[in-house]
Amino acid sequence: MEINFSKYSDGLVPAVVQDDQTNKVLMLGFMNQEALDKSRMLGKVTFYSRTKKRLWTKGEESGRFLILKDIKLDCDQDSLLVKASPLGPVCHTGADTCWFEKNEGNGFLEKLEGIIRDRKNHPEENSYISGLFKKGINKIAQKVGEEAVEMVIEAKDHNDSLFLNEAADLLFHYLILLDAKGHNLKEVTNVLQVRHDKKTS
Repeated sequence: MEINFSKYSDGLVPAVVQDDQTNKVLMLGFMNQEALDKSRMLGKVTFYSRTKKRLWTKGEESGRFLILKDIKLDCDQDSLLVKASPLGPVCHTGADTCWFEKNEGNGFLEKLEGIIRDRKNHPEENSYISGLFKKGINKIAQKVGEEAVEMVIEAKDHNDSLFLNEAADLLFHYLILLDAKGHNLKEVTNVLQVRHDKKTS
């Protein structure tokens, strides 16, 4: 990348940090060539701190590093988009981002996880989800197994509609099982990301 560090009098270019999974904007920092080189060498996002007057690796005191995934240069060659995986809240206030936004995806699966969590914590008499949680972990796990078998059976046929419905049933009950075990889909995708990174590094 041919970055135009000389465009600004201080020799720094703005670096917008974005979560590589959720695409949420996390923070804004500034980099010079030395900060960019150190970010690549460490695999952790490093800025030039205008207050400290030195290189500053985000998380060097808190341990909440930004694990570097990718860096992109804009069309004018004078600003950077830094893709990173945050190890905890990014803002010094304890917020997920420096704009006080939750670092969560906006997809329907996250919304569905919220509904499942609510039905568990605030049971409703006629709720299928609440009833399943009431029956316990063994019943939930059993339902996941049953739905998996039904999806496999439909996979052998050629009815796309039935297959997709069984796939949806399996995913739905899988999300319930994750919540019953105290986990969520993001934790699973994090495991997949770590595996991927190990294979490609």
